[in-house]
Amino acid sequence: MSFGAAGQAEADRGEQSGLRTALAGLTTRGRSFLAAGIAAAICSYVLGQSDLLRVGLLLAVLPLVCATVLYRTRYRVAGSRRLSPGRVPAGSEARVHLRIDNVSRLPTGLLMLQDRVPYVLGPRPRFVLDRVEAGGRREVSYRVRSDLRGRYPLGPLQLRLSDPFGLCELTRSFSTSDTLTVIPRVEPLPPVRFSGEAKGYGDGRQRSLALAGEDDVIPRGYRYGDDLRRVHWRSTARYGELMVRREEQPQRSRCTVLLDTRGAAFRGAGPDSAFEWAVSGAASALVHMLERGFSVRLLTDTGSSVPGEGADGFAGTSQESADAAGLMMDTLAVIDHSDGTGLSRAYDVLRGGNEGLLVAFFGDLDEEQASVAAKMRQRSGGAVAFVLDSGAWAGEPSDPDAPDRAEERLRLLREAGWTALSVPRGASVNELWRQADRARNDAAAISGARGEGGPA
Repeated sequence: MSFGAAGQAEADRGEQSGLRTALAGLTTRGRSFLAAGIAAAICSYVLGQSDLLRVGLLLAVLPLVCATVLYRTRYRVAGSRRLSPGRVPAGSEARVHLRIDNVSRLPTGLLMLQDRVPYVLGPRPRFVLDRVEAGGRREVSYRVRSDLRGRYPLGPLQLRLSDPFGLCELTRSFSTSDTLTVIPRVEPLPPVRFSGEAKGYGDGRQRSLALAGEDDVIPRGYRYGDDLRRVHWRSTARYGELMVRREEQPQRSRCTVLLDTRGAAFRGAGPDSAFEWAVSGAASALVHMLERGFSVRLLTDTGSSVPGEGADGFAGTSQESADAAGLMMDTLAVIDHSDGTGLSRAYDVLRGGNEGLLVAFFGDLDEEQASVAAKMRQRSGGAVAFVLDSGAWAGEPSDPDAPDRAEERLRLLREAGWTALSVPRGASVNELWRQADRARNDAAAISGARGEGGPA
């Protein structure tokens, strides 16, 4: 009995809270009606006009009745959201599709649909649905766009219920939300060759052979078209079916893209800043090398590597590369400045050596960090560096000696074997990629000429 009394008390409190919510949903028009009705009732009492009292009661009761009826209305409505696509480059548009299903047996009244979006994606979209029949469906869509990369929440979806007179509005929200990922801009890059690349898929220096010796053979079943000279007779006798030796398993060429994220190395902010150019350049290089069949990883100055599935952090098979591309793009979408001041952690990771291609995007380099970067070249098959002067990008007045110091840093990298280029403000990643190829060819020609002239 006591449980029932407690439940009744709880229901009464819930009912009172619901009525207070309904009264709080009165619009400006509804509050004006209520105030006018109360004022008319007071005036009728003072003036002794019974007709004015009836008018006052009508004006005061009408918004209260609308609020009560609206609160008692129980619409069963289902809402869903679909992003197309869910991952877009900065500056591109994505379309958001909303669907409302009336799952009740009664038609709905006037519905106002509103979706919550961050301010950076544009104004908050609003739609008016006149009437949704029982079992009916309505679909609407809107577009969002951001020049800034990041991850932006969309939702929850809100329904605003209104009475026919516009005296009361109630807002009810769905619980689900979605996330739009805005990745850096990616420029298509020309297919050039840098030193340290393998000649093609499976033709690199590192190859794994399935056949290491007669005792290490891993045979497989015979398939139509296999060369009979590859039949492994001992395994055929053991398994009772024709078995052949496995083919050589090719090793994919490797590439590491190093992104300098030190806060001290970059000045300025916004989509046109030096740091955003470096992030976009790293994304372009990652996508380009993956399309060429490389196993690629993303490395930052903090020493963190993406993807980190294996011991070396590289993606292997084509499916792993596709997953790695999405993972690296998601990482670049939210990457920010690090608190570090040096490149030593990245050097410790690269010191293990993988004889692959190293593509680096550096911010401002002092003499110490330029020396650390120069040592990274020792354990890579080829190295390309793009060095940004963030002060020039930010439009800040620079020291007259700054160009000489920047050229000295580039010279130090080039002497260590880097193909190093300075990145001017507003430069195209595509054009700098071509310049790096030409610089490498020129350096190789000069080195060859010196080699031929030396013995003579």
